[in-house]
Amino acid sequence: MIKLVASDLDGTIIDRDNEIYESNFKAISDINNSNIPFVVCTGKNYSIYQGLSSYFEASYGIFGNGTSIIDLKSGKEIYKSLLNTSTVKSVIELAKKNNLHVHIYTKNQIVTEELLYLDLRNYRLQKDNIYNNKLEFKIVPDLLNYLSKKETPISNIVISSTNSLETIQKEITNTLDVSVLNIKKYGKFKDTIIDKEYEYLDIIPNNVSKGNALEILCNYLKINTDEILAIGDNLNDLDMIEKSGIGIALNNAYPKLKQIADYTTEKPVEKGGFAEAIYKFIKF
Repeated sequence: MIKLVASDLDGTIIDRDNEIYESNFKAISDINNSNIPFVVCTGKNYSIYQGLSSYFEASYGIFGNGTSIIDLKSGKEIYKSLLNTSTVKSVIELAKKNNLHVHIYTKNQIVTEELLYLDLRNYRLQKDNIYNNKLEFKIVPDLLNYLSKKETPISNIVISSTNSLETIQKEITNTLDVSVLNIKKYGKFKDTIIDKEYEYLDIIPNNVSKGNALEILCNYLKINTDEILAIGDNLNDLDMIEKSGIGIALNNAYPKLKQIADYTTEKPVEKGGFAEAIYKFIKF
């Protein structure tokens, strides 16, 4: 019996044009009406998807790729993991040395020197603000100088480029105590919001991930991981899919995710692949 449904948002429930297929709304409503906890699991921070999480009536949220777990009904923060300032400064220095773009996530801000890649995407989505998010953008002349003058809790730091970041990724993982996700947005995975191909490194505290956060939440709720149905499309969903009783990849998912999933939907996100997965494995 499924006792918890965990789902990614972008590319899983929300399509590339920032739209949500009607059947996905119904599936989420049926989950909630069945008193099955619905957990949103996203790489974005809480301030970006606070409004949407409320609209979905989600029970819990895993944000920042696992840096934060929030009880969305009470507002209680169940878990939080932050990067230390020296690590953030080391990453920024490395990015600057290699002429790479970098931005940081605080509790309710994206701080950057210039809006270019993922931060530009979030800015454009915020401009529409169709999900009533609480995110603020702060443009500063120099990130290092900004951090030296302000004590700012940071959950994620992101390096972006149109070139390969694999060498930088290895250097970071070999020298710093962090976890690094490499997300490539090329070809069919191109970022259509800003009409650009690029890749980025999402750098978070070590041993933090969606999958680990889901295990923490399961222990908190006294639910076994084999009682979870998890759905995703991106590489940051890999361990979440692996650690769940039923792990599902969307039709539009990265090939590596499809390889480890228990089931791949016939429909992509823009045709209600999320709803397909829900109704295949849960009988309401």
